[in-house]
Amino acid sequence: MDMGVLGSLVLENNGNSAVPSAPKPRQLLAFLMLHLNEVVRGSQCITELWADRPPKSAVSTLQTYVLHIRQVIRGALGPEHDGMLATRSQGYQLTADPAALDRTRFTALARLGRAAAAAGDDARSADLFAQALGLWRGPALADVQVGQLSAAHVVDLEETRRGVLERRIEADLTLGRHQRLLDELSALTTLHPRHENLHAQYMLALYRCGHRAAALAVFGQLRDVLGESLGIEPSPRMQRLNSAVLASDPILDAPAGSGSLTRT
Repeated sequence: MDMGVLGSLVLENNGNSAVPSAPKPRQLLAFLMLHLNEVVRGSQCITELWADRPPKSAVSTLQTYVLHIRQVIRGALGPEHDGMLATRSQGYQLTADPAALDRTRFTALARLGRAAAAAGDDARSADLFAQALGLWRGPALADVQVGQLSAAHVVDLEETRRGVLERRIEADLTLGRHQRLLDELSALTTLHPRHENLHAQYMLALYRCGHRAAALAVFGQLRDVLGESLGIEPSPRMQRLNSAVLASDPILDAPAGSGSLTRT
């Protein structure tokens, strides 16, 4: 069985999808999947679905949605999964092997990647981070109307994803893979025009590819954006990197030098 929240919502077995097509049952299933193997109170489900404006029929409507999800699961996955969504005291519990959920696998691979990086094995860490990122199929819960309780989970997932991406790029820079990073970092800095670490990584990759002027231009663009939008200057770390590029500091040439200038 496959379960996914790192992109569109997925609950399927052998190609048979158990994701409801109706928006509210889909939203409820996503909420329960974010709390896989945990008991979620009915009151939490109501808050997720309707925030602070639940209908008078919220309790009965919630029960109807739960019944609908069970019927879809039974029809798609078979009667052997009848107990997958169980009623508990004052709530509900979606039960499955945690390894079936892409979020669990992403977290495990990211943890292994960080451990490999701490051990100095940059090749393994880059590979593990890449595997973790490869589980993403788009924005978290891309096809689900996210309620106020799920929103924090989605934000956390996206921030964790970006952190893993930066760690993978950092490992690739240490391994001397700067040339292959240029297009990716160009797109990322355009998408995140105020994100200093991505700009630092882009500057370093450009410099190592012999594009010193372009690296300086990246710093200038960042300084302009920060000044116009926030009224601040780039951080001292970014200014030190810019000075190193200006001076063609040898520390930028060696892969070992990347960490001290670009790592957060």
